[in-house]
Amino acid sequence: MARSTTRPTSRDVAQAAGVSQAAVSLVLGDKWRGRVAETTAQRVRQAAQDLGYRPNLAARNLRLGHTRTVLLVVPALTTEFFAGVYTGAARVAGRHGFGVVLYPSPAGVGPARSPFGSAQAALDGVIASSMAADALTAIRGDQLPLVMLDSDPAGSLGAATVNLDIADGVRQVAGHLFGLGHRRFLHLAADVASWTFEVRARELAQRVGAVPGTDLSTVRAPISIDGARAATEAALAAPGPRPTAVVCDDDKLAAGAYKALRRLGLRVPDDISVTGLDDLALATAIDPELTTVRLDAELFGERGMEALLAVLEGREPEGGDIPVELVVRGSTAPPRRL
Repeated sequence: MARSTTRPTSRDVAQAAGVSQAAVSLVLGDKWRGRVAETTAQRVRQAAQDLGYRPNLAARNLRLGHTRTVLLVVPALTTEFFAGVYTGAARVAGRHGFGVVLYPSPAGVGPARSPFGSAQAALDGVIASSMAADALTAIRGDQLPLVMLDSDPAGSLGAATVNLDIADGVRQVAGHLFGLGHRRFLHLAADVASWTFEVRARELAQRVGAVPGTDLSTVRAPISIDGARAATEAALAAPGPRPTAVVCDDDKLAAGAYKALRRLGLRVPDDISVTGLDDLALATAIDPELTTVRLDAELFGERGMEALLAVLEGREPEGGDIPVELVVRGSTAPPRRL
């Protein structure tokens, strides 16, 4: 006999198990304990499995007033880092029956336009990465349960903030370079008004300033290889002693610094050392491979989603910054003695 193509309903399960639809709802909603006998619950689950029954989540969510949908807002999709954040968030969301809509803010860290007619009507919560909370006002994300990633916990409008330990990453870079004997540094800083880049600049300045006989100069560049190349060339053309190490805010800036140094006839790391931050695939594609700080983007996304689920359930999210790790490769060496 041909199998029916009609989707089985809770009524079908109830008839097969010999119980009421209310009992089916309690058992499949995992609310049966103390209200339905365990043998009955087993019979309902077996009937549902035999029939191939799946709850109609759309109808259930409509009744409950929830869509089980989360919006993940990121500055851009031009780096694999945010792809990793999405992967981690979606993995945790899927285990809890949530979907994640990925939305890049068209203006980077600026205000995000609503991808829906009414964001509040379409979403249960928002995770926003590497942007100010006021950038979310256009989608009314600041009026929804909100978790901020890579943001200042002191000034966050979110119910929770999840951060990577970026300051410690900079400390590890500085300690590595000091250990090699470097004392003259160029900071190739991202020209982006973002808390995470402010942390990098502040921590590097504090570390270098605490060691006598050091020098730190800073040049800003857009996060692009050509922008970083131009900024590095201009900085190295300035009068005065040449820096022995270039500390870059991310790996893409480091790749631009490599191009600038080669154009100037300088070798990495023989003439000048270079460090990055992110550990993108790019870090091992350039030659020599880049010394950089590894950021676990997927874990970052997982922790962000877990924090939002905690907020939605009225629980306290897990605290503490996510550890980062310095990966030493071939782009750093002791400075050349002149």
